Amino acid sequence: MLFIENSYLKDFESKILEIKNYQIILEQTAFYAKSGGQPGDIGTLSKNENNINIIDTSYNEENKIIHTAKEDIKFKINEKIKGKINWKTRYKHMRMHSALHLLCSLIPFDVTGGQIGYLKSRLDFNVQDSKIDKEEIEHKINEIIKQDHEISYQWISNEELDKQPDLVRTMSVKPPRTTNKIRLVKIGNIDLQPCGGTHVKSTVEIGEIKIGKIENKGKFNRRVNLSIND
Repeated sequence: MLFIENSYLKDFESKILEIKNYQIILEQTAFYAKSGGQPGDIGTLSKNENNINIIDTSYNEENKIIHTAKEDIKFKINEKIKGKINWKTRYKHMRMHSALHLLCSLIPFDVTGGQIGYLKSRLDFNVQDSKIDKEEIEHKINEIIKQDHEISYQWISNEELDKQPDLVRTMSVKPPRTTNKIRLVKIGNIDLQPCGGTHVKSTVEIGEIKIGKIENKGKFNRRVNLSIND
């Protein structure tokens, strides 16, 4: 998972491990696999003049990353290929994901769900009687963005996370425990929480945020939508 160490990696080389129908498993990949509300990457895989379009990236039941092709796959197992992600789409998702972490830091309620999109993204909060002020949140999040806070990563063990349960803000999505290493995403002194998604290096890269509709999605569920200017 090359994207864990470097979210800005656009091109890479890898060996094909498995091919089944329209799906490919690689030895290593920069394609982000759909999880935690973030869509899977799209892009291309190529060798010489042979190119295929990857229209989705996801995990299979064995937690291997599956690249789903649009057309027939003419590559062979053990061949080395070049991969290239669609950077425009990936970078927008990175900006959106970092923006949602800031939104989470500003609204002091547990997160019940969320989804990252190209045009808009959203978080759902476990809110009962409190009101979320749309204009206030929009002003605060844009002020934080302008302050140019660094976005960095830390690693902790499962045991360390168990001792700090407040780090986990999401009720519906829990950090994966496939290894004893869990990555924390740190935004300056603003926010710190487990996350395996892709992020920008600084809040200023996010750009101006527009808070959209705040919807009532049930007795204890408020949905906050946001968009980012390109």
